[in-house]
Amino acid sequence: MPDATEAEGRSRTGGLGFARSKMDTPARDLSGGEKARLLLGLATFAGPNLMILDEPTNHLDIDSREALVLALAEYSGAVILISHDRHLIEASVDRLWLVAEGTVKPFEGDIDDYRRTVLDARQRTSGDSDGSGEANAALQRRREAAKRREETAPLRRQIKDAEAAMERHRKEINGIDQKLADGAIYLRDPAEATRLAKARTDAAKAMATAEEAWLNLSAELEAATAG
Repeated sequence: MPDATEAEGRSRTGGLGFARSKMDTPARDLSGGEKARLLLGLATFAGPNLMILDEPTNHLDIDSREALVLALAEYSGAVILISHDRHLIEASVDRLWLVAEGTVKPFEGDIDDYRRTVLDARQRTSGDSDGSGEANAALQRRREAAKRREETAPLRRQIKDAEAAMERHRKEINGIDQKLADGAIYLRDPAEATRLAKARTDAAKAMATAEEAWLNLSAELEAATAG
């Protein structure tokens, strides 16, 4: 913030959680946690449309996990997701990164390919063979899986769109049902009751259309990824 006043700079620094006594401390003299806080503050300084989720399903029940999947499908920004939840990963992500041996690299494959890669590495380490044949086979599988993922990416996006549409219509129907549950509305405002009833019918039809689309797209994706 080269053009900011000292007061503006200190206000922004305070917003990152630094006490006044720390505002003039050189970064090299900060603790590990304070340096991490500073780096996060710099990464989010311009307010990027980004969420970083670290094991977000650890304490969630099944319904909450499904709600999270739908919420991520509707989110328009970027998401960095760290998780051991296979279902969440397969339902939410379109790009995999492998953190290993001090590096972070794109992974050409899906979760099944990753599992096979780990098992292949363990087998090579055990000394059962030199592993060259298995390594080549694993590489070929990853390439084929990456190609399938690329080819089916538009289909996966359509499935996510259908899921998001289903959730929107479900919420709309629930909201209308809550209003229609008030029996007095039919006497107090019959025109509004009629409008709500029609809106529910329309929402139910849209819900059915979205569900049918989701079923068809899911079947198409299953056929495209079989084998």
